[in-house]
Amino acid sequence: MKIKLLPILACVGLALSIAQSVQAQPQPIKFALCYDMSKAYTFISPQIAQGARDYAKLLNLKGGIEGHPVEILVQDHGNEPQRGIECYEKMKREGAITFDFYSTPVSRAVLPRVMKDGNVMMQSFHGRGDAVNGEVFPWVFPIGPTYWGQAANDIGFIKTKSNNSLKGVKIAFTYPDYPTGQEPILALKALAAREGFDLQLFPYPMPGNDQTSAYTQMRRFNPDWIISWGLGPMHVVSAREMKRNGISIDKYIAVHWSSDLDITNMGLQNAKGFKRAANVVSGQDHPLIQRILTELYDKGNGSGDRKLVDNYYNMGLAQYVTVSEGARLAIKQFGWPLTPDKMKRGMESIRNFDADGLMAPLTVTAKDHGGGGKTRIDMWDGAKWIPQNDWSAAYTDVVQEIVKKESGEFAKSANQ
Repeated sequence: MKIKLLPILACVGLALSIAQSVQAQPQPIKFALCYDMSKAYTFISPQIAQGARDYAKLLNLKGGIEGHPVEILVQDHGNEPQRGIECYEKMKREGAITFDFYSTPVSRAVLPRVMKDGNVMMQSFHGRGDAVNGEVFPWVFPIGPTYWGQAANDIGFIKTKSNNSLKGVKIAFTYPDYPTGQEPILALKALAAREGFDLQLFPYPMPGNDQTSAYTQMRRFNPDWIISWGLGPMHVVSAREMKRNGISIDKYIAVHWSSDLDITNMGLQNAKGFKRAANVVSGQDHPLIQRILTELYDKGNGSGDRKLVDNYYNMGLAQYVTVSEGARLAIKQFGWPLTPDKMKRGMESIRNFDADGLMAPLTVTAKDHGGGGKTRIDMWDGAKWIPQNDWSAAYTDVVQEIVKKESGEFAKSANQ
C-alpha cells in the first residue's frame, strides 16, 4: 500500500505553523477577582472590578505589561467561603498569577490554601489585618492601611484638631456589630489607654438600617468626635440619626467605605462637613482617570457605567495599578515566565509608588506587605471633597505591636 506523503506533510506543516503562531503570541498575565457580586458587598465589588478591568484595557492599548496582555478574571462567590474556595481552585487551573476575594470571611477561608500552594493573594482593605507581616504571611499582600492603622490615623488627625492633647476628649466609636465593624476596637482601646481620651462604643445590629438606640445613647454621651465603621448606606442612616439627635455632622469621620452616592442620598448640603478616611484621591480629575474616560468611555469601551467612576472605582483602580506595577517589576527584574515567586518578589520591590498621586505612597518590603498604611482625611464641602491633611501614618508602634501579637498567635497555631 502506498502512503500519500504530500497530504501528511501538509498537515504536519499546518500543525507546526499553528503551533509557531500560538507560541509567537505573548502569553497573558491573569489576575483573578473572586468577588461578592450578588449579596452583601454589591455596593462595592462591581466598582472595584470595573476599575481593574478598565486599567487592564488601558494597559492593553499600550501593549500590556512588558509586552504581555492583561486579563481580569471575575467570578461571583456570593460572600460564601466554600464558593470562594471553589473560585480559587478554578482560577488556579486557568493560570491566574494573583487572587483577590474582597470578603473577610472568604479571604480567611482561602488563606491556608494560598499559603500552602505558594500563590500570591491580594487582600486590600479586608481580611486579616496582621497579614501585613510578610514574614508570617509571605504570600498575602494587604496593600493599603489595615483597619487598625486607619483607626490610629483617625485618632492622629483628631489629636491635631485638639491642640495635640487628647486627654478628656470624648470619642464615640459606632459600628455594625459584626467582625468588620469590631476589628478597630483593639487599636482604639490601646490608644485610649495611651492618650487618655474617653472612648465609648456604640454598636448597632446588621444590616445597619436601625441605629436609633446607638445614637440615642450617643446623644447622652455628647462626643467631641465620632469614628464610624459603617458600610456605604449605613452612613446615610447615621446622618439621619445625627440630625434627629442634634449631633453635628462635622464631628463624623467615616471609614473609607463611603461614596459619592452616599453623599447624594444624604443631600449635598446636608452632608457638608462629613469626613472620611481616604486611601485614594476622590473624584475624576486625576490624569489617569481622565485618560480612562477619554480613551475608553468616550469611545463606548468602558467596563461599566460612567457614573460609577467614584471612590470605590478609584480604590479598585489604585489596587490594580499597584498589582500591575508589581508584575512589571517582576518581569523586568526576573524575566519571563511570570511565576508566583517572581510575582511575590516583584510586589516586594515596590518603592514610594503613588501612581502619580492617585493614592498614598507605597513601599512594600518582605517584612511589610501593607506598604506603609498611610491615609488622609477628606471633607465634603457641599460640592466636592477637600483634603484636610497630608498622607500620613500615626501611632505605627501601637499598630505594629498589635500586628506582631496577632500574627504571632497565628504562627503558633499554624505550627501546632
